[in-house]
Formats: sequence, structure tokens, C-alpha cells
Amino acid sequence: MAKFGVTTAMVSIVLSVFMAGLGLGSWASGAWLDRRGNRLRFPALRVYALIELLIGVSGVAVPYELGWGRSILERHQLSSPAYYAASAVWVACTLVPWCGLMGATIPIGMRAIRQTLPRESARSFSSLYTANVAGAVVGTILPLLLIERLGFHGTLWVGAACNCAIAAAAVVLSLSSNSPQESPVEDAEPFTTLMPNAASGSAILVLLFLTGLTSMGMELVWVRQFTPYLGTVVYAFASILCVYLAATFTGSRLYRRWSSRQAGGAVGASGESPVLWTLLALAALFPLVTSNPSIHWSKGLRLVVGVAPFTGLLGFLTPMLVDRRSAGDPGKAGTAYAVNVVGCILGPLLAGFLLLPYLSERWSLIVLSLPWLVFGLRALRPSLRVTHFASGASVVLVPLAIVLILSSKGYDERYPQRQVLRDATATVIATGDGMDKQLLVNGYGMTSLTPITKMMAHLPLAFLDRPPQDALDICFGMGTTFRSLLSWKIHATAVELVPSVPQMFSYFHSDGAELLQSPLGRVVIDDGRRYLERTTQQYDLITIDPPPPIEAAGSSLLYSEEFYAAARKRLRPGGILAQWQPEGDNEDFAAVARALRNSFPYVRVFGSVDGWGFHFLASEQPLPQLTAEDLQRKLPADAAADLTEWDPPPGGSPAVFLAFDTVLENEVPIETLIARSPATPALRDDRPINEYYVLRRWMRASRRH
Repeated sequence: MAKFGVTTAMVSIVLSVFMAGLGLGSWASGAWLDRRGNRLRFPALRVYALIELLIGVSGVAVPYELGWGRSILERHQLSSPAYYAASAVWVACTLVPWCGLMGATIPIGMRAIRQTLPRESARSFSSLYTANVAGAVVGTILPLLLIERLGFHGTLWVGAACNCAIAAAAVVLSLSSNSPQESPVEDAEPFTTLMPNAASGSAILVLLFLTGLTSMGMELVWVRQFTPYLGTVVYAFASILCVYLAATFTGSRLYRRWSSRQAGGAVGASGESPVLWTLLALAALFPLVTSNPSIHWSKGLRLVVGVAPFTGLLGFLTPMLVDRRSAGDPGKAGTAYAVNVVGCILGPLLAGFLLLPYLSERWSLIVLSLPWLVFGLRALRPSLRVTHFASGASVVLVPLAIVLILSSKGYDERYPQRQVLRDATATVIATGDGMDKQLLVNGYGMTSLTPITKMMAHLPLAFLDRPPQDALDICFGMGTTFRSLLSWKIHATAVELVPSVPQMFSYFHSDGAELLQSPLGRVVIDDGRRYLERTTQQYDLITIDPPPPIEAAGSSLLYSEEFYAAARKRLRPGGILAQWQPEGDNEDFAAVARALRNSFPYVRVFGSVDGWGFHFLASEQPLPQLTAEDLQRKLPADAAADLTEWDPPPGGSPAVFLAFDTVLENEVPIETLIARSPATPALRDDRPINEYYVLRRWMRASRRH
């Protein structure tokens, strides 16, 4: 995402393209196998091996393709809509062929099972689905550890090597298996005769579409619901995905066992119980309760109880529907899987752009649950012969759903005094009084009213060897730094990723609305890195305050050498880059300090006026040795008043002097920060050291014990 910007639109484009490639590959390979019929005279395992080998190539090729795309777009000054359109085209051209190969593996794998184990072919999709989800659980966890040690490119090489190993294994297996002619397709027992349909034909496709639509849409809602408890780190998002996949695997395993007994006659011939669909409808509403801030549960228990029942039931029902639709036919399975993927594409778009910006997380989840609430009542249809237990379950579904809905409570409701805004990127809450005001994004505290954010503007501007003209503030937050920049009566541009955040400016500062109308001020809604790489504007100061914590997902893109290279191009000669870094571990400080030292010839580091974290000042020219009196004299009257606003002594001047004196007295040589962890490399896009930390912290804890 560093190539094109971490914006909601760009993330949606990448996800949609990825899923579209899977769906197209599944459909196209299934259609090709249908046309070939029984004329496929060579082992499908060898086709599978070739596909896996090509997927392995993608692990090496895709980073270069994305890099070429960004370099091409950088040569053209495009408007934001044109840039998104061009980016979407390039990402599609890059990812769709490779993702198409990934989607093709399911139908090809089904044909391989039909050729080698014909009596297993009727349930071949669920067999592959279960194995694939099991791998996905491991694939959610293992790369997080590999990235910490090897970086993104190194981890991709490991993935490519695994694909090559899969290809080799498929070739070896094809050599030891029976030929297609020795295992005719007709030996397979039709699965549809073993499991009479509760729904058939187009109805199954509708259900598969809805499973994809609702599950992927709900996943986006879950991220917002559970972020206040799990945090904004990559491990939090991975935890949601891991629980999702682990429960899906458990459900698919249970389905495999159940369907095996069904085929063997141990279970009656009525198919699955309608109670499963009723339970699915009820489980869809569980996150309403487990995300309730009034309930004091551990974060792990909230996540597992909220997500696992629904996804576990989907893990049972989804492969069952595809098996029924396909009966082992790769072409029908490819089409069914493609329909499911179409739902997976539309689900996040529906939730992210139509539901969450206008409804609360609670009501977005309720809307996505409605199809299953309706389908869960089907046992009440007189024409459907079901047990008394099944019809009774449907009867109690509505009152139970009403109880879950009425007992739910959004995270924002824990704050009696609040303003809440929602958009496609986040839910933003402003709360509190006086100096205790808070800004929360998706329930996570971003910043507070502190002189540190004022110093981010005044300290570097006072260090300039000339009167400043233009300044850039990346990450708007409460708007304190932006406001301080404007007190110098210079042109100030603020870049903020979340559209609703600047709209809260007046909550934190009474003159916020007036300043937003100032001809000197401008607020841009964009990814800060992307803005820097696309603008041609030159600045005397670029000040950055990445959102806390230091480990926040995506924050490394504002601390990396590549980011500093982009910022350097936008600084006027003698301009200053100022960055605030809150407390982190030794590796975090060393990685950021080394990246800055590698990027700028002159870097100075100061402890903050509040006694925690560090101000970094970096420039292409030497930073002068100034005293507190020198810095104080450089401040215009309005800027001095702004700096002392929250602790104004008589006359104001002593407070300005003391603030600067406190910072200057806490200067730290940058080598001291690097020496905290001398073996840690500079932070780069490929090595986001601050975001991936589990192994080193685990090893540190082990050494202590």
C-alpha cells in the first residue's frame, strides 16, 4: 500500500481486485474443464503444479510491477479521481492474472481428485475448502513472524519457495497416481442423491452470494466494533481474521464428518436441519453483545464469542452448498465459488461506503444480519415439513433477536458527553471538557490537549534561519499543531486521512471554524505519504505526528527512509522536517533514529516539554546552536501567546522561555538512541520494525525469566 497510499478507496480497490481475480480464475478454469469434459488425457495434478509454480513467481514479480506502476504515475500530475482510476487499472492489471491462477486451483484440484480418488469426488470441494482454510489459519499467523525477521520481500520469497515445493509435490504425486483412464469419472457416486436439497439450483447460488456478502461486510464492521478493545496494531486485525478462519475450519471439519455419516446412511435422508440456519441468524447478532462496553470481558473472549459461532456455522454451510451445487463437477463448483466471491467483493463495499458512514456499527450489523433472520424463519412455512424442534427454534428466533438488539450498546455510548461522526474510513468521537478533551478514532485515543503538539510547530519554525512562508502538517488530530502554525501568519496545509477528524476542530478549539475559513489555512483529506509524493509544493517546514501508538498499523510509512526521501524533495533549501515520536522500545527508537540519520545530514533530538517522547529536527543544512532566549525572540506575538495559552504567566514571556529551555536542556545525541539497539537496521518500508514486534518482546521477556 506504500506504493499508492493507505486510503479507504485504495484499500477497497486492492481488496476488490484481489477477490475479483479469485472469482474469475475459479469460473474460467471451471468453464475450461467443462469444455474439456472427459477428454482431459493428462493428469490434472500436473496442471495444478504449473499453476502453483506461476503463483510462486508472483511473489517475486508483483512488488516490482507495483513499483513500476507508481513510478509511471509519478511522472504525471493527475487529479485525485484520475489518480485513483489509473491506480485501479494498474493494480487490476498487476493482480488479476496472478489471483486468477489462485482461484483456478480449486476446480483443477477437484478434477485431480476425480481422476485419482473418484469415490471422493462428490465431496471434493469441501475437502479442498477445509484444507485451504486450515492453511489460511497458519498463513495468518506465520507471516507476521517472518516479516519481523525477513521483511516483506523476504517473506514473499519464502511464500514463493513454498509454492515451488507445492508444485514439486504435485508432480511427484501425479507420477505415483493412477492415470485418468484407470479411474473413470463414472465410478463416483452422485452426491446429490446422498444429500437431498433444502435449496437447489439458483437458490443455492443466492445463498452462496449472501454468505460472501454478509461475512465480508460483517468483518469490516467487526474491525470497528472490536478496535477499542484490541487496539490498532496489525496483530489485532490478524486476531480477527485468525478467529474467523479457525472457526470456519472447525465448521468445515464438522461438515466433512457429518456428510460422511450422511453418505454412509448413519444420518437420515432429510439433509441438514433448518435449525442450523436459525442458529446462523442468531449468531450473526452476537457481536452486538460482546462489543458492549458495559460488559467486562477479556478482549479475547469478546472476539471469540462474538465472531466464532457465526463463522463456524458458515464454515459448515458454505462447503455444503457448493458440494450440493456441484456434486463433484469442477465447472459447477467454479461457478458457485465465483458467485460466493462476488458477494465477498460487494460486502465490504456495501458495509464501508453505504452502511458504516450513515449508520452506527450496531445498525450496520443488524442490516447485514437481516437476510439470515428472514431465512432462519423458513421452518415456519407450512409447505416445509420439519420437526417440532426446528419450528420451535424459528418461533423463538424473533424474540431472542429483539433481546440481543435491545441489550446492545455502542462503544460511543460510554461517553455521556460526546460528538460522533462517521465516514467510510472511521468512526470519530470527540468527548470531555476543558483540558480533558479526547479524540478517539474507532474507539482508540489519538491525542490530547498538550503543549507537545504546540511545540511541534513552534520549535522547528523558530530554528529556521529565515522567516517561514509555508508549512505542512501531516496528521491533523485535534488541530493543535495546525492552529499553532497559523499563529505565525504563514500558509499552513494539513493532511488528514480520516475525513471526519477536521470536522471536530471546533470541539477542541473555539476558533476552529474560523481558522478553517482562513485564507492561510488548507486541509487536505488524503494519505500524508501519498500527498507528499504527488504535490509539487515546497515547504519551509514539514511536521509529522503519526497516530499513536508507535506500533499502530501503517504508521511505519511515516517513519521510513522512503518517506523521508519523499519529504526531502518537498523541503525548500534549509527547510526542516520535524517529527514527534512517543515512547517505544529500544528497537523502535534505534530504527527511526537510524532512518533519519541515513536520510538527512543534520539531525537533532530533543526531549519534550512534557517529559515524554522526543522531537526530531532534520535538515539538509546545519541546525544552528540557539539558546532559549534566541528562540523566544523569533516567535511572533501571536505565536508566543499560542505557546503559553494553557499556562499563561504574567506577561507571557517567562513561560515561552521556560518551554524552550526545558526542551533544549533535554537534547539527546542521535547516536545515543541508535546505541539503544545498535544491531537494529534503519526503518524502511520493507522492514516496518515498529509494527512487528512480538518475537523480540517475547525473547526479551524470556531472557528476563
